[in-house]
Amino acid sequence: MPEQPYEPDRAIAGTGAGGAMDLAASEAQTLEQPSSAALGGPEGTGPQGRPRSLWSDAWRDLRRNPVFIVSALVILFLVFISLWPSAIAPGSPLKCDLSKSQEGPGPGAPFGYDGQGCNVYTRTVYGARTSVTVGVCATLGVAILGSVLGGLAGFFGGIGDSVLSRITDIFFAIPVVLGGLVLLSVVTSNTVWPVIGFMVLLGWPQISRIARGSVITARQNDYVQAARALGASNSRMLLRHIAPNAVAPVIVVATIALGTYIALEATLSYLGVGLKPPSVSWGIDISAASPYVRNAPHALLWPSAALAITVLAFIMLGDAVRDALDPKLR
Repeated sequence: MPEQPYEPDRAIAGTGAGGAMDLAASEAQTLEQPSSAALGGPEGTGPQGRPRSLWSDAWRDLRRNPVFIVSALVILFLVFISLWPSAIAPGSPLKCDLSKSQEGPGPGAPFGYDGQGCNVYTRTVYGARTSVTVGVCATLGVAILGSVLGGLAGFFGGIGDSVLSRITDIFFAIPVVLGGLVLLSVVTSNTVWPVIGFMVLLGWPQISRIARGSVITARQNDYVQAARALGASNSRMLLRHIAPNAVAPVIVVATIALGTYIALEATLSYLGVGLKPPSVSWGIDISAASPYVRNAPHALLWPSAALAITVLAFIMLGDAVRDALDPKLR
């Protein structure tokens, strides 16, 4: 066989079976180094090889978490009936008929009637509006106030940080239910705002302490020190570099606390210092149904079940968000 001339642009690649095959240099390089885009990128990167952020990883994990899906569906349903309760509960929750007092389930009243002859089903549906309003507004107020105060104290430190720490210690020493009995007993307003204001007043120290610790940890990172060395202002470092990386613990705690605030509103209303009739609240209905629980247990069962499911849904949502945002669990 005549000898083949040597071509420098050819390469020899092993076949794995003891032989060899001739490949062009560009073809051999293609086999040895497959495209990362074709493989979806290395672990921790997106389809084009770009690194994924904490939030994109968290959203990907949440979509695969059945606990998050179930709790989110329950919460979406609660939000829907809070905005449009008449869509599934025709009639007024304040319309009562004493002739139907303590009657069991029947046509138009699948949950029966309470001691005043009010439709338990209608009142249970309309009670979701109060609970969701109180929970969401109290959580937003607590998160904003606590994050601002705790973030500023953790970033600047000094005497302001010391004073804030002592103030939070004082608030932590106040029992929540006892404080509600004292402060709300002198309020004559029949709206949800005094209850929301009380929750914000006693709830911000917890978020403040979480935000303070998170900011102190974030400001020690190298990227913050580099921004400081490059002459970045305090507001730019705090808003652009520290806050986005310190907000995750606040979101987790606030989400879990939302369910707690709903339960607290029902507790205060049950004790008679929260919302008062003619307001519609699960706590008011539970309190009114307690004396005749033996004769009409349905009047106590349904608002209690709605309260328990709502609180459980928000706590489950908070647990799912915590698992998704905690890098130690990855």
